[in-house]
Amino acid sequence: MAAPALAHRTDPPRALPLREVRTRLTQLVALAELTDTVTVVTRDGDPRPVAAIVPASAARTAAQARADAERVAAVTAGWARRLEELHRQSSRRHAAELRAVTDALAEVWAELDRRVPAADPALARLRAAHADLLRD
Repeated sequence: MAAPALAHRTDPPRALPLREVRTRLTQLVALAELTDTVTVVTRDGDPRPVAAIVPASAARTAAQARADAERVAAVTAGWARRLEELHRQSSRRHAAELRAVTDALAEVWAELDRRVPAADPALARLRAAHADLLRD
């Protein structure tokens, strides 16, 4: 007769002609209420659906759907703003920490240049490894 409207069921709802729905309306409404089944109503002789009998929990108006979509969009936009702000804060912290490390490394290299002869091969390898962090 009619198929359940629950998400875990994959059976399509069965269509019933309007004449049969008129005679069995009380039964179909009880069926929808108790078992969450959907019954599609067609005009007699025309297989195209014109209405449906659905459980009240499944019936949603366009206004309700729009309100839900707007609420989800607002919540999503709020989270996106929060994430963007956290990203900016993290970038600023990272830049500040990188500047501090670069400044400290420059001080260390200045001291090494004063204490170690420039021709030392170990010092040259170390300087090459730090080249991307050393300021000109």
